[in-house]
Amino acid sequence: MKSQNLYSHQSSDGQAAKAVRGSWTPSVIADGSFFVSLEKPLSVYVLRHGQSEGNATGTFQGKLDFPLDERGREQASAAAAWLAGQKVDTVVASPQKRAAETATIIASACGIQEIQFLDSLVEVDVGIFGGLTWESSKTMHPDVFQEFQYRSWDAVPEAESSQILYSRAIASWATIRDLAEQGAEKLCCVSHGGLIQWLMRSTFGANSWLPLIPTSNCGISRFDIEPTSRGKPAFIQWGMINFKAPGSGKEAKPVF
Repeated sequence: MKSQNLYSHQSSDGQAAKAVRGSWTPSVIADGSFFVSLEKPLSVYVLRHGQSEGNATGTFQGKLDFPLDERGREQASAAAAWLAGQKVDTVVASPQKRAAETATIIASACGIQEIQFLDSLVEVDVGIFGGLTWESSKTMHPDVFQEFQYRSWDAVPEAESSQILYSRAIASWATIRDLAEQGAEKLCCVSHGGLIQWLMRSTFGANSWLPLIPTSNCGISRFDIEPTSRGKPAFIQWGMINFKAPGSGKEAKPVF
């Protein structure tokens, strides 16, 4: 398994490279023009990890490293069987335990020997809410929690800003684009509920948290990129949102 640090990734797109280095550049959008260099269609299966021990207790995990629980492994196995049927050929993932274990189960089912772990795909740093449950965070920080309901993590002290998250999403898309240029055609991207929000938002150029998009444990969203003519923007669409593979459950629990 190979580890890659996305914060030092250099893209052929000057603006995207600036975003990778950490500067928020809302003019960079993962849209058709961003993928103009692709010569073959690419399907990206964006997958949230399976249920973790933290998810099971309603804990805000953020950068805390909880493993999958038994239910999470069942969800990952069900998603893996379905993704194998889609002929996934490449897997990228967050290196955090809950995502790495999910990705390993998927890679094994798909016959993939190497997973590329990207630091840009790790979960949102949830600041002072880290390790707390919804109820305990509401009790301990009532004023912050009230603002959190309409500003999300931008309201929480020490939490990661939406500007940085947007940049991380663009960094992730830049590497996915590079992998497609190297031959990937069906790519599975395993990440977390919070960061997935920004993978999706950055394809629209959206720079605020709300409205949220459902991201269940092992919910699969498919982003399709189809080249048009040489040098012209690609046709892109979200062809699937939060699909649950047979056997992985149908619940749509809170994003975090």
